Amino acid sequence: MAKIADLDAFEKIQEEEKVIDTSKKVKIGIIGTGWIAENHARALLKMDDVEIVALADLIPGKAERFAQRFGIENARYYESDEALIAAEKDLDAVSICTYNTQHAPCAIHALEAGLHVMLEKPFTVTLDEAIEVMKAEKKSGKILTIGFQPRMSENMQMIKKIVQSGELGDIYYIQTGGGRRRGIPTPFGTTFIEKETGGIGALGDIGCYSLDMLLNAVGYPKPLTATGYISDFFGKDPAYYPNHPEYAEKFGVDDFAAGFVRLEGGIMLDFRISWAMHMNTCGDALILGTKGGLRIPSTDCWNGEFKTPLTIYKTLCDEMVEYQVPMKPAADFFFKKMRSFVDAVKEGGKATVPSSEIVINQAIIDGLVRSAKLGKEVEIEIPEV
Repeated sequence: MAKIADLDAFEKIQEEEKVIDTSKKVKIGIIGTGWIAENHARALLKMDDVEIVALADLIPGKAERFAQRFGIENARYYESDEALIAAEKDLDAVSICTYNTQHAPCAIHALEAGLHVMLEKPFTVTLDEAIEVMKAEKKSGKILTIGFQPRMSENMQMIKKIVQSGELGDIYYIQTGGGRRRGIPTPFGTTFIEKETGGIGALGDIGCYSLDMLLNAVGYPKPLTATGYISDFFGKDPAYYPNHPEYAEKFGVDDFAAGFVRLEGGIMLDFRISWAMHMNTCGDALILGTKGGLRIPSTDCWNGEFKTPLTIYKTLCDEMVEYQVPMKPAADFFFKKMRSFVDAVKEGGKATVPSSEIVINQAIIDGLVRSAKLGKEVEIEIPEV
Protein backbone atom coordinates (compact mmCIF):
# COMPACT_ATOMS: atom_id res chain seq x y z
CA MET A 1 0.00 0.00 0.00
CA ALA A 2 1.60 3.26 -1.15
CA LYS A 3 2.24 6.03 1.35
CA ILE A 4 1.59 9.55 0.15
CA ALA A 5 3.19 12.48 1.94
CA ASP A 6 0.11 14.59 1.33
CA LEU A 7 -1.76 12.43 3.83
CA ASP A 8 0.04 14.39 6.52
CA ALA A 9 -2.03 17.41 5.48
CA PHE A 10 -5.19 15.51 6.39
CA GLU A 11 -4.27 15.14 10.07
CA LYS A 12 -6.68 16.99 12.30
CA ILE A 13 -5.22 19.43 14.81
CA GLN A 14 -6.78 18.60 18.14
CA GLU A 15 -8.73 21.48 19.60
CA GLU A 16 -8.43 22.35 23.24
CA GLU A 17 -11.44 21.27 25.24
CA LYS A 18 -13.85 24.17 25.46
CA VAL A 19 -14.97 25.44 28.85
CA ILE A 20 -18.76 25.86 28.92
CA ASP A 21 -20.18 28.88 30.74
CA THR A 22 -23.22 27.60 32.67
CA SER A 23 -24.06 30.91 34.34
CA LYS A 24 -26.63 31.67 31.63
CA LYS A 25 -28.82 28.91 30.28
CA VAL A 26 -30.10 28.87 26.71
CA LYS A 27 -33.87 28.34 26.80
CA ILE A 28 -35.05 26.05 24.03
CA GLY A 29 -38.43 24.78 22.88
CA ILE A 30 -38.90 21.57 20.92
CA ILE A 31 -41.58 21.64 18.23
CA GLY A 32 -42.69 18.16 17.26
CA THR A 33 -42.03 15.27 19.65
CA GLY A 34 -41.64 12.32 17.30
CA TRP A 35 -38.65 9.98 17.14
CA ILE A 36 -36.14 12.49 15.71
CA ALA A 37 -36.92 14.82 18.62
CA GLU A 38 -35.65 12.10 20.93
CA ASN A 39 -32.13 12.62 19.57
CA HIS A 40 -32.46 16.38 20.02
CA ALA A 41 -33.64 15.96 23.59
CA ARG A 42 -30.93 13.46 24.52
CA ALA A 43 -28.24 15.82 23.26
CA LEU A 44 -29.69 18.94 24.88
CA LEU A 45 -30.19 17.22 28.23
CA LYS A 46 -26.44 16.54 28.36
CA MET A 47 -25.73 20.28 28.31
CA ASP A 48 -25.59 22.09 31.65
CA ASP A 49 -26.10 25.44 29.94
CA VAL A 50 -29.38 24.49 28.23
CA GLU A 51 -32.92 24.31 29.57
CA ILE A 52 -35.77 22.72 27.61
CA VAL A 53 -38.63 24.93 28.73
CA ALA A 54 -41.45 24.05 26.31
CA LEU A 55 -42.66 21.35 23.94
CA ALA A 56 -45.33 21.36 21.27
CA ASP A 57 -47.08 18.58 19.37
CA LEU A 58 -50.31 18.42 17.42
CA ILE A 59 -51.37 15.20 19.16
CA PRO A 60 -52.88 15.97 22.59
CA GLY A 61 -50.80 14.57 25.43
CA LYS A 62 -47.88 13.51 23.24
CA ALA A 63 -45.57 16.31 24.40
CA GLU A 64 -46.34 15.53 28.05
CA ARG A 65 -45.55 11.85 27.56
CA PHE A 66 -42.33 12.77 25.77
CA ALA A 67 -41.22 14.96 28.67
CA GLN A 68 -42.01 12.26 31.21
CA ARG A 69 -40.02 9.68 29.25
CA PHE A 70 -36.92 11.88 29.13
CA GLY A 71 -37.22 13.38 32.58
CA ILE A 72 -37.76 16.93 31.32
CA GLU A 73 -39.04 18.77 34.36
CA ASN A 74 -41.10 21.98 34.64
CA ALA A 75 -41.68 22.25 30.89
CA ARG A 76 -44.83 23.77 29.46
CA TYR A 77 -46.85 22.04 26.75
CA TYR A 78 -48.66 23.27 23.65
CA GLU A 79 -50.55 21.78 20.72
CA SER A 80 -49.10 24.07 18.04
CA ASP A 81 -45.92 25.92 17.27
CA GLU A 82 -47.85 29.20 17.15
CA ALA A 83 -49.16 28.70 20.69
CA LEU A 84 -45.71 27.86 22.03
CA ILE A 85 -44.03 30.81 20.34
CA ALA A 86 -46.74 33.26 21.42
CA ALA A 87 -46.67 32.18 25.06
CA GLU A 88 -42.94 31.67 25.68
CA LYS A 89 -41.62 35.21 25.93
CA ASP A 90 -38.17 34.26 27.29
CA LEU A 91 -37.39 31.64 24.67
CA ASP A 92 -34.00 31.84 22.89
CA ALA A 93 -34.37 29.13 20.27
CA VAL A 94 -36.39 26.22 18.96
CA SER A 95 -35.61 22.78 17.59
CA ILE A 96 -38.07 21.99 14.81
CA CYS A 97 -38.68 18.23 14.56
CA THR A 98 -42.02 18.17 12.77
CA TYR A 99 -42.90 16.21 9.65
CA ASN A 100 -41.50 17.61 6.42
CA THR A 101 -44.44 19.66 5.19
CA GLN A 102 -44.45 21.70 8.41
CA HIS A 103 -40.76 22.61 8.33
CA ALA A 104 -41.30 25.82 6.39
CA PRO A 105 -44.27 27.31 8.31
CA CYS A 106 -42.78 26.45 11.71
CA ALA A 107 -39.39 27.90 10.81
CA ILE A 108 -40.97 31.09 9.45
CA HIS A 109 -43.11 31.54 12.60
CA ALA A 110 -40.06 31.13 14.83
CA LEU A 111 -37.80 33.44 12.85
CA GLU A 112 -40.47 36.12 12.64
CA ALA A 113 -40.73 35.91 16.44
CA GLY A 114 -37.00 36.57 16.76
CA LEU A 115 -35.94 33.04 17.68
CA HIS A 116 -32.90 31.08 16.58
CA VAL A 117 -33.81 27.88 14.73
CA MET A 118 -32.38 24.39 14.52
CA LEU A 119 -34.37 22.90 11.64
CA GLU A 120 -34.23 19.17 11.01
CA LYS A 121 -33.54 17.97 7.49
CA PRO A 122 -34.77 18.05 4.81
CA PHE A 123 -34.72 21.84 4.68
CA THR A 124 -38.23 21.96 3.19
CA VAL A 125 -40.30 20.06 0.63
CA THR A 126 -39.99 22.54 -2.27
CA LEU A 127 -37.50 25.18 -3.36
CA ASP A 128 -40.18 27.88 -3.09
CA GLU A 129 -40.67 27.02 0.58
CA ALA A 130 -36.93 27.17 1.22
CA ILE A 131 -36.74 30.65 -0.31
CA GLU A 132 -39.56 31.88 1.93
CA VAL A 133 -37.77 30.53 5.01
CA MET A 134 -34.57 32.26 3.93
CA LYS A 135 -36.42 35.55 3.51
CA ALA A 136 -37.66 35.27 7.09
CA GLU A 137 -34.15 34.36 8.22
CA LYS A 138 -32.62 37.37 6.49
CA LYS A 139 -35.22 39.74 7.92
CA SER A 140 -34.85 38.36 11.46
CA GLY A 141 -31.06 38.34 11.62
CA LYS A 142 -31.28 35.13 13.65
CA ILE A 143 -29.41 31.85 13.23
CA LEU A 144 -30.98 29.19 11.05
CA THR A 145 -29.03 25.95 10.83
CA ILE A 146 -30.16 22.77 9.09
CA GLY A 147 -29.82 19.42 10.88
CA PHE A 148 -27.14 17.57 8.94
CA GLN A 149 -25.28 15.81 11.75
CA PRO A 150 -22.93 13.87 9.40
CA ARG A 151 -21.08 17.17 8.99
CA MET A 152 -19.85 16.61 12.55
CA SER A 153 -18.17 13.27 11.73
CA GLU A 154 -14.40 13.52 11.32
CA ASN A 155 -14.53 10.75 8.74
CA MET A 156 -17.13 12.65 6.70
CA GLN A 157 -15.08 15.84 7.12
CA MET A 158 -12.09 14.02 5.66
CA ILE A 159 -13.88 13.81 2.30
CA LYS A 160 -13.88 17.59 2.00
CA LYS A 161 -10.30 17.85 3.26
CA ILE A 162 -9.11 15.43 0.60
CA VAL A 163 -10.86 17.35 -2.19
CA GLN A 164 -9.67 20.74 -0.95
CA SER A 165 -6.08 19.53 -0.56
CA GLY A 166 -5.84 19.19 -4.33
CA GLU A 167 -4.98 15.49 -4.06
CA LEU A 168 -7.67 14.64 -6.62
CA GLY A 169 -7.03 17.60 -8.94
CA ASP A 170 -10.00 19.26 -10.64
CA ILE A 171 -13.28 17.48 -9.91
CA TYR A 172 -15.40 16.60 -12.94
CA TYR A 173 -17.77 13.83 -11.79
CA ILE A 174 -19.43 12.89 -8.50
CA GLN A 175 -21.66 9.89 -7.89
CA THR A 176 -23.88 9.01 -4.95
CA GLY A 177 -25.01 5.48 -4.22
CA GLY A 178 -26.07 3.83 -1.00
CA GLY A 179 -29.73 3.35 -0.27
CA ARG A 180 -31.77 0.73 1.56
CA ARG A 181 -32.92 -2.63 0.31
CA ARG A 182 -35.94 -2.66 2.61
CA GLY A 183 -36.35 0.46 4.68
CA ILE A 184 -39.56 2.39 4.12
CA PRO A 185 -39.89 4.20 7.48
CA THR A 186 -43.28 2.98 8.66
CA PRO A 187 -42.40 1.72 12.17
CA PHE A 188 -43.15 5.29 13.26
CA GLY A 189 -46.55 5.46 11.57
CA THR A 190 -47.37 6.91 8.18
CA THR A 191 -46.24 10.55 8.46
CA PHE A 192 -43.13 9.77 6.38
CA ILE A 193 -45.09 8.19 3.53
CA GLU A 194 -48.19 10.36 3.20
CA LYS A 195 -48.08 13.25 0.74
CA GLU A 196 -49.78 15.63 3.19
CA THR A 197 -47.11 15.13 5.86
CA GLY A 198 -43.99 13.74 4.19
CA GLY A 199 -44.25 15.69 0.95
CA ILE A 200 -41.24 13.87 -0.48
CA GLY A 201 -39.96 10.38 0.25
CA ALA A 202 -36.54 8.76 -0.01
CA LEU A 203 -35.35 11.61 -2.21
CA GLY A 204 -35.71 14.16 0.57
CA ASP A 205 -35.45 11.96 3.65
CA ILE A 206 -32.09 10.28 2.98
CA GLY A 207 -31.21 11.62 -0.47
CA CYS A 208 -30.50 15.01 1.05
CA TYR A 209 -27.75 13.39 3.17
CA SER A 210 -25.95 11.89 0.19
CA LEU A 211 -26.24 15.16 -1.72
CA ASP A 212 -24.81 17.16 1.18
CA MET A 213 -21.90 14.77 1.64
CA LEU A 214 -20.63 15.27 -1.90
CA LEU A 215 -21.77 18.82 -2.62
CA ASN A 216 -20.20 20.09 0.60
CA ALA A 217 -16.93 18.38 -0.39
CA VAL A 218 -16.77 20.12 -3.76
CA GLY A 219 -17.85 23.55 -2.50
CA TYR A 220 -21.59 23.44 -3.19
CA PRO A 221 -21.54 24.53 -6.87
CA LYS A 222 -24.85 25.75 -8.19
CA PRO A 223 -26.97 23.31 -10.21
CA LEU A 224 -27.80 24.18 -13.80
CA THR A 225 -30.07 21.39 -15.07
CA ALA A 226 -31.61 18.17 -13.77
CA THR A 227 -32.93 14.99 -15.31
CA GLY A 228 -34.79 13.00 -12.70
CA TYR A 229 -36.64 9.74 -12.15
CA ILE A 230 -38.77 8.72 -9.17
CA SER A 231 -40.88 5.63 -8.48
CA ASP A 232 -43.15 4.12 -5.81
CA PHE A 233 -43.47 0.44 -6.73
CA PHE A 234 -42.75 -0.89 -3.25
CA GLY A 235 -44.58 1.78 -1.28
CA LYS A 236 -47.84 1.16 -3.13
CA ASP A 237 -47.65 -2.63 -2.85
CA PRO A 238 -49.80 -3.99 0.04
CA ALA A 239 -47.53 -7.06 0.21
CA TYR A 240 -44.71 -4.84 1.45
CA TYR A 241 -46.64 -4.27 4.69
CA PRO A 242 -47.89 -7.72 5.79
CA ASN A 243 -49.19 -6.31 9.08
CA HIS A 244 -50.55 -3.07 7.64
CA PRO A 245 -51.58 -3.54 3.99
CA GLU A 246 -53.65 -0.36 4.28
CA TYR A 247 -50.41 1.63 4.26
CA ALA A 248 -50.16 1.06 0.50
CA GLU A 249 -53.19 3.26 -0.07
CA LYS A 250 -51.68 6.01 2.05
CA PHE A 251 -48.32 5.98 0.27
CA GLY A 252 -48.00 9.22 -1.67
CA VAL A 253 -44.26 9.87 -2.04
CA ASP A 254 -41.25 8.27 -3.76
CA ASP A 255 -39.43 5.18 -2.53
CA PHE A 256 -36.67 5.38 -5.18
CA ALA A 257 -35.09 8.29 -7.00
CA ALA A 258 -32.30 8.79 -9.51
CA GLY A 259 -31.02 11.49 -11.80
CA PHE A 260 -28.27 13.45 -13.47
CA VAL A 261 -27.53 17.03 -12.49
CA ARG A 262 -25.20 19.41 -14.31
CA LEU A 263 -23.34 21.67 -11.88
CA GLU A 264 -21.35 24.83 -12.36
CA GLY A 265 -17.67 24.24 -13.04
CA GLY A 266 -18.31 21.38 -15.46
CA ILE A 267 -19.15 18.83 -12.75
CA MET A 268 -21.68 16.08 -13.42
CA LEU A 269 -23.64 14.61 -10.50
CA ASP A 270 -24.95 11.04 -10.86
CA PHE A 271 -27.53 10.47 -8.11
CA ARG A 272 -29.40 7.40 -6.80
CA ILE A 273 -31.18 6.75 -3.51
CA SER A 274 -33.67 4.18 -2.24
CA TRP A 275 -35.98 3.30 0.62
CA ALA A 276 -36.73 -0.06 -1.01
CA MET A 277 -35.37 -2.05 -3.97
CA HIS A 278 -34.27 -5.54 -4.95
CA MET A 279 -30.61 -4.70 -4.33
CA ASN A 280 -28.44 -4.28 -1.25
CA THR A 281 -26.97 -0.96 -2.40
CA CYS A 282 -26.96 1.48 -5.30
CA GLY A 283 -23.18 1.48 -5.05
CA ASP A 284 -20.39 3.40 -3.40
CA ALA A 285 -20.09 7.16 -3.69
CA LEU A 286 -17.34 8.39 -6.02
CA ILE A 287 -15.50 11.65 -6.57
CA LEU A 288 -13.45 11.69 -9.76
CA GLY A 289 -10.75 14.27 -10.40
CA THR A 290 -8.02 14.89 -12.96
CA LYS A 291 -5.31 13.65 -10.58
CA GLY A 292 -7.11 10.97 -8.60
CA GLY A 293 -10.36 9.37 -7.55
CA LEU A 294 -12.00 8.85 -4.15
CA ARG A 295 -14.25 5.94 -3.24
CA ILE A 296 -16.61 6.40 -0.27
CA PRO A 297 -18.03 3.08 0.95
CA SER A 298 -21.80 2.88 0.65
CA THR A 299 -24.15 3.10 3.60
CA ASP A 300 -27.91 2.71 3.69
CA CYS A 301 -28.61 6.43 3.99
CA TRP A 302 -25.36 8.42 4.52
CA ASN A 303 -26.61 9.81 7.84
CA GLY A 304 -23.58 8.81 9.88
CA GLU A 305 -20.31 6.95 9.81
CA PHE A 306 -19.24 4.51 7.12
CA LYS A 307 -17.83 1.15 8.20
CA THR A 308 -14.71 0.84 6.04
CA PRO A 309 -12.06 3.42 5.07
CA LEU A 310 -12.07 5.89 2.21
CA THR A 311 -9.89 4.77 -0.71
CA ILE A 312 -7.90 7.07 -3.00
CA TYR A 313 -6.88 5.92 -6.50
CA LYS A 314 -3.88 7.50 -8.28
CA THR A 315 -1.31 6.91 -10.99
CA LEU A 316 2.26 7.39 -9.77
CA CYS A 317 5.32 6.88 -11.99
CA ASP A 318 3.10 5.13 -14.54
CA GLU A 319 1.91 2.72 -11.86
CA MET A 320 -1.70 2.46 -10.71
CA VAL A 321 -1.83 2.70 -6.91
CA GLU A 322 -4.51 2.92 -4.29
CA TYR A 323 -4.38 3.60 -0.58
CA GLN A 324 -6.80 3.89 2.27
CA VAL A 325 -7.24 6.88 4.55
CA PRO A 326 -7.05 5.90 8.24
CA MET A 327 -10.42 6.19 9.93
CA LYS A 328 -11.00 8.46 12.91
CA PRO A 329 -12.80 7.15 16.01
CA ALA A 330 -16.59 7.47 15.88
CA ALA A 331 -18.09 10.26 17.96
CA ASP A 332 -21.50 11.42 19.12
CA PHE A 333 -21.96 13.74 16.18
CA PHE A 334 -25.64 14.32 16.97
CA PHE A 335 -24.51 15.86 20.25
CA LYS A 336 -21.86 17.86 18.37
CA LYS A 337 -24.55 19.12 15.98
CA MET A 338 -26.69 20.43 18.81
CA ARG A 339 -23.67 21.74 20.74
CA SER A 340 -22.51 23.79 17.76
CA PHE A 341 -25.99 25.33 17.49
CA VAL A 342 -26.12 26.23 21.19
CA ASP A 343 -22.62 27.72 21.01
CA ALA A 344 -23.63 29.86 18.03
CA VAL A 345 -26.70 31.11 19.91
CA LYS A 346 -24.66 31.99 23.02
CA GLU A 347 -21.73 33.56 21.21
CA GLY A 348 -23.47 35.28 18.32
CA GLY A 349 -21.88 32.85 15.90
CA LYS A 350 -22.91 31.51 12.54
CA ALA A 351 -24.90 28.49 11.45
CA THR A 352 -22.79 25.35 11.16
CA VAL A 353 -24.91 24.19 8.21
CA PRO A 354 -26.19 27.42 6.62
CA SER A 355 -29.29 27.79 4.50
CA SER A 356 -27.17 29.38 1.76
CA GLU A 357 -25.68 25.93 1.13
CA ILE A 358 -28.69 23.73 1.77
CA VAL A 359 -30.91 25.77 -0.55
CA ILE A 360 -28.74 24.31 -3.34
CA ASN A 361 -29.44 20.83 -1.99
CA GLN A 362 -33.15 21.65 -1.97
CA ALA A 363 -33.01 23.10 -5.49
CA ILE A 364 -31.58 19.83 -6.79
CA ILE A 365 -34.28 17.78 -5.06
CA ASP A 366 -36.91 20.16 -6.43
CA GLY A 367 -35.41 19.94 -9.93
CA LEU A 368 -35.34 16.15 -9.91
CA VAL A 369 -39.01 16.01 -8.85
CA ARG A 370 -40.05 18.50 -11.56
CA SER A 371 -38.07 16.64 -14.21
CA ALA A 372 -39.54 13.28 -13.22
CA LYS A 373 -43.08 14.67 -13.47
CA LEU A 374 -42.44 16.30 -16.86
CA GLY A 375 -40.37 13.45 -18.26
CA LYS A 376 -37.60 15.72 -19.51
CA GLU A 377 -34.57 17.72 -18.42
CA VAL A 378 -35.35 20.98 -16.59
CA GLU A 379 -33.35 24.08 -15.81
CA ILE A 380 -32.70 24.99 -12.18
CA GLU A 381 -32.78 28.59 -11.04
CA ILE A 382 -32.35 29.66 -7.43
CA PRO A 383 -33.92 33.06 -6.68
CA GLU A 384 -31.81 35.64 -4.87
CA VAL A 385 -32.78 36.30 -1.26
